[in-house]
Amino acid sequence: MPWLLENGNRYTFEEIKNGAFEHSSATEFCSQWLNGQTSFTLQTSGSTGTPKRIDVTRHQLAASARITAEYLNLKSGQTALVCLDISFVAGLMMLVRALEVGMNIVVAQPEANPLQSLSAGITIDFVALVPYQVEAILKSPQREGLNKIRNVIIGGAPLPGQVRSELRTFTNAVYATYGMTETLTHIALQKLNGPAPENTFRVLPGFEIDTDESDCLIIKTAHLGSEPIITNDIVELVSKDQFRWLGRMDGVINTGGVKIIPEKTESLIAAVFEKLNLNNCFFVAGIPHLQFGQSVALIIEGTLQPKTKQALSQTLAQALSRYENPKSIHVVEQFVYTRSGKINRAETLALIITT
Repeated sequence: MPWLLENGNRYTFEEIKNGAFEHSSATEFCSQWLNGQTSFTLQTSGSTGTPKRIDVTRHQLAASARITAEYLNLKSGQTALVCLDISFVAGLMMLVRALEVGMNIVVAQPEANPLQSLSAGITIDFVALVPYQVEAILKSPQREGLNKIRNVIIGGAPLPGQVRSELRTFTNAVYATYGMTETLTHIALQKLNGPAPENTFRVLPGFEIDTDESDCLIIKTAHLGSEPIITNDIVELVSKDQFRWLGRMDGVINTGGVKIIPEKTESLIAAVFEKLNLNNCFFVAGIPHLQFGQSVALIIEGTLQPKTKQALSQTLAQALSRYENPKSIHVVEQFVYTRSGKINRAETLALIITT
């Protein structure tokens, strides 16, 4: 009989179904699912816009869960670690996948390093993480523990180049994900390690993709309804089931009539950071400019010594085109993050513009 472990309390699914459990967000949802509830309300993260709530059906959640489970070959009797906030779709879908497959569930706090609090002797087969958790684990004694988890999926934000490089040496299966609340989490995966790491996302079975006139991704799938989902994500279609994510349409910087995709520039800057052995989190954004409308700015979290900042500026000028090269570098002690662990770019940027 599958079980759920949280805060030292262990319950079988049968006990949860019959109401014999200590109430928490995770056990409440599991009880609702096991007792056949047919509709649920999800919360968007707010990382790219105003947070909102959307209503979904049990059929939609179950269909999405089964697609991932079949692709990753998840099986009954394996154990899933749920260490993301289940108020949001990424954490909630981890519960749904485990419930649908019949996996055991370990619920942990959505902290930077959820592996450090795991009970000894528990083998984890499947986990979903966000980039800041991966970075924290890689710097910790639990680094090898991450390598022992059969399937690791990472989403919510692009992974820094240095983190990608470290993950390439892992011997388990590690994937970056593409998706959103409206698609009931990911619709595509990108293998980050193994003999042939991928640089494109591979669409999961059951989904169809296309682009509109602005090169924004369009997603179609039967379980989400007849209307296609038109995203704000600019992509390059490689094939009918593969695409390269370039960035978000609503984040494009227009500097003197030249359009810069921040995420594309960030990938180039990541190589510079790796070259200079810089581990700071960063992002690129447009800030107001009297002459050009917007200028490209590099926002860095943490601290940066003056000599390091000067070396960074010089190296960026050599590595990037004149339009992509940041016209200013801003260092912020700490970024603003959403509850789901993503960088809130708008609010972090407001700290720069208003100071």
